[in-house]
Amino acid sequence: MVPLRYLSGFGSEFASEDPRCPGSLPKGQNTPQKCPYGLYAEQLSGSAFTAPRTHNRRTWLYRILPSAVHTPFSPVEQPYLTHDWKSSDPNPNQMRWHPFPIPPIDKEKVDWVQGLHTICGAGDPCARHGIAIYAYMCNTSMVDTCMYTSDGDFLIVPEKGTLHITTELGRMDVVNNEICVIQQGMRFSVEVDGESRGYVMEVFDTHFELPCLGPIGANGLANPRDFLTPVAWYEDRKVPHGRYTVINKYQGKLFQAHQDQSPFNVVAWHGNYVPYKYNLENFCVVNSVSFDHLDPSIFTVLTCQSVKPGVAIGDFVIIPPRWEVQANTFRPPYYHRNCMTEFMGVIKGSDEAKEEGFRPGGAVLYGMMTPHGPDAAYFQGASNAELKPQRVGEGTMKFMFESSLSLALTEWSQKTCECVDAEYYKCWLPLKSHFNPDWKPE
Repeated sequence: MVPLRYLSGFGSEFASEDPRCPGSLPKGQNTPQKCPYGLYAEQLSGSAFTAPRTHNRRTWLYRILPSAVHTPFSPVEQPYLTHDWKSSDPNPNQMRWHPFPIPPIDKEKVDWVQGLHTICGAGDPCARHGIAIYAYMCNTSMVDTCMYTSDGDFLIVPEKGTLHITTELGRMDVVNNEICVIQQGMRFSVEVDGESRGYVMEVFDTHFELPCLGPIGANGLANPRDFLTPVAWYEDRKVPHGRYTVINKYQGKLFQAHQDQSPFNVVAWHGNYVPYKYNLENFCVVNSVSFDHLDPSIFTVLTCQSVKPGVAIGDFVIIPPRWEVQANTFRPPYYHRNCMTEFMGVIKGSDEAKEEGFRPGGAVLYGMMTPHGPDAAYFQGASNAELKPQRVGEGTMKFMFESSLSLALTEWSQKTCECVDAEYYKCWLPLKSHFNPDWKPE
């Protein structure tokens, strides 16, 4: 199989045409009276026309048929997909889920859309403000079916299985330890090789961007050149009886329409509103080389900012393999209460702090101001460890979706799901007081 090709860069102006149709991009204009090869010109806008140029996102697509050629949309039932944040009572407890179960294929075929389960969220896509976090568990490919979300941008984190994703702008393979972003309105279809599982964060407000580096300088963290966008690829394929299904996530509900041709008929495109992927191994880690445990914001890969400076609707943060060299320091994460909500998952290896309970395919959630931190055994070990340079987290990768919103759990995630760990709180109960009123400095 010929390896897929990509364009390198983040937020760049790209141009691509399928090599089977050389010269398919119009020269010097967007909408000629007649496009090359008899194509249709269609603009996909990811921002208002009048947005400042630094934030303006759009791509011109040159396609065999416009995306408007389909039957009317009708509702589709998907019982695990919801944005009804009031259907379940608030829950301020520390939450942990064992690995979310993947349905056996011999009992039920479940594709990527059917396998989406809402875990938590806040806000309203109608008001273009908020976030939703999902797990996906599937075992079969989407056949003659594509999806797009009218509500926001999907950031997808595979934990088990490779996702072979076809988008209107081209194809990309996303493996474990990679992520991808499929932005609002972009049609895509997911093929899998077998049992697959992972996580999704959808942001309703605006688009993901690279975090500001401040005094770090011009380089470090996720470097723009390491983000990859697929090159143009098309198929001119008719589907018998008009049974190609287009699923639209609209105002938190799913709708479907039908058409008789593949939607992946874009022969050429140019613009800066694109899908992309990123390999987490390329992250350039920054850490303290003197003392103290720094805040996890130094591991931010992508951020979706709110209107408040420095406050995120959604941050994507990783806990990567790294060196720890701090002197006279309790090196693990400190005990913490946070004005942000923290959702964490393991996509590779194990969690060095809670190896037995926090496993790949599972998750933890610490709501706004919910206390959390190392358990008793990990505290004792780190408090008495020899402080020599140490490689931490080798062979592992954890991530965090962090939000300034107070995220509500769904009925499924806190009651129906059989993988809820009801005894998670017990890992902190063995912590004892070490207070000594007679302590004297050495």
